[in-house]
Amino acid sequence: MKEEKENTGYLSDYIDAARGTVVDVRKKMDSLSGKQDAAPGADKTEQAEEKDQNSKPDEPLSAAMRAKIERNRQRALMLRQARLASRPYSVPEGGTCAKVSKTIDSGGGFFIEEEEEEVQTVKKVVHQPAPVIEPDYLLCNDCCKPFMDSYLSNSFDLSVCDKCRDSEEKHKLISRTEAKQEYLLKDCDLDKREPPLRFVLRKNPHNPRWGDMKLYLKLQVVRRAMEVWGTQEALDEAKETREENREIQKQKRFNKKVKELRRAVRSSVWRKDTSTHQHEYGPEELLDEDEDTYRKVCTTCGHELTYEKM
Repeated sequence: MKEEKENTGYLSDYIDAARGTVVDVRKKMDSLSGKQDAAPGADKTEQAEEKDQNSKPDEPLSAAMRAKIERNRQRALMLRQARLASRPYSVPEGGTCAKVSKTIDSGGGFFIEEEEEEVQTVKKVVHQPAPVIEPDYLLCNDCCKPFMDSYLSNSFDLSVCDKCRDSEEKHKLISRTEAKQEYLLKDCDLDKREPPLRFVLRKNPHNPRWGDMKLYLKLQVVRRAMEVWGTQEALDEAKETREENREIQKQKRFNKKVKELRRAVRSSVWRKDTSTHQHEYGPEELLDEDEDTYRKVCTTCGHELTYEKM
């Protein structure tokens, strides 16, 4: 009986607490509904105030406000350029491109991953062109006028503009072989001696399948020849000496061919003796009695035979 009374007491307390909670919830709902009823009126007053403000005429901006707006605009442009400079690579449209691969069953217990053929665009770096600065202009050696770019300045580092370029005489190009033969220059004079002479590559006109032909600027080749030989007279003397030696060697080769030709023509009269030679020695002569040394001389060819007697 005591336990039943205690249980009924607990139940009554629980019911009273639940009733109080329900009452509190109803009060909160009533308060919220009252606020919602009052909200439409507040919205109407706010809309009326906005209409009054809009109906007022716009006041002109002061000079200080305009300056501030311009500064903010310039700052925004600088920030935008900085963001673009931090990522110069062009991004393809549509986001990132993921590689898609398909799996092929080889039938041997493993799979083959084959990438699909896709045309991949190479990322290009976007560089803004540098401004042209006046002091960076080159000065032409002939007309003394400034210029930005020319064929001779790019290929041979010669400060001459394209208008003053004379491809026939003054700025003529010669081959490497002609430079070595005409000005007696060696490979080390062209390639090793500082500064090395610059050249341009052209296809060989005799046969395009041969190696490319190196063309040098004749003006620079003449200067290099003067550095090597000193004066034009020394160069001319060296050329004459080489020409004389060349003529001597040519004459020797000619004489040798004439001699061989004469032998071929006179082969019926002159025959080479191919038989073996038998020495015919004369009487022996005593050279040294103490050592018993003797000598014999061939009467035909003059061969000497020295020997000792025991």
